[in-house]
Parts: sequence; structure tokens; C-alpha cells
Amino acid sequence: MRRVAERAVLNANWIRRRLSAVYDVPFDRPCMHEVVLSAASLKKKYGTKALDVGKRLLEFGFHAPTIYFPLIVDEALMIEPTETESLQTLEALANALETIADEAATGMPLHEAPRTTPVRRVDEARAARTLVPTFDARS
Repeated sequence: MRRVAERAVLNANWIRRRLSAVYDVPFDRPCMHEVVLSAASLKKKYGTKALDVGKRLLEFGFHAPTIYFPLIVDEALMIEPTETESLQTLEALANALETIADEAATGMPLHEAPRTTPVRRVDEARAARTLVPTFDARS
């Protein structure tokens, strides 16, 4: 069990170091099993928010990270790479996040992402207010 935890910590710290040149690292110290990055600089320079980064990441085939948490970090992106992730998967995730930052710098309208998924950008607040608790396959 201990090796499992050590691998999760190693993966999170690898991501932190790899992306520190592109994303803000609000806590510049070794982390545990999750790493918190920030898109605050992307927002300030290009208008790209953490939500935009998370939604664009879906188009690369990755689950969006937890965004806006912890609350004390502006434009937070909390990534929790598990102990079972391969180096190839971590590399692909880091490459995707670097590409997204590059896209923001070149003016790509990331606030429209995702554009290539079966469901486009969902208004989560509206969906929560107008909850439909059943699923009807005929609709």
C-alpha cells in the first residue's frame, strides 16, 4: 500500500514541475497526491479562465480537473494523477495542458470549448436550477 501512495505523490510532483513554466504554481513546494495549478496568468494575459482550460482538456480525451478549488487559489486547477497512471499518460496530459496554454496565447477562442465532443459547453448553473431527475431515451 505504501508504494501505491508514493507513486501517486511522485506523479503529482512530476506534473507540478513539468507545468510550472506554463501555469502558475501557487504552492511552490512538494505536494502530496494532488497538485494545484492556477490559470490566473492565462486569464490576465489572454482572458482564458480555468473553466476554459478544463473544457478544452475534454477535447484531448482527459477528464477535466477540479476547477476553482481550493477557493484560496484564483483560477485553480486541481489535478490528481492516480498511482496507476503511466508516464505516457502523464506526458500526454502535460502536453495537452501546454498546448492549451499555447492556444490561449495565439488567440484561440477557448471559451467556446468543447467544440468536438457530443455535448458542447453545458450551462451547469442553469442545469442545476432546472433539474430533470429522469432520463427519457425517446427525447
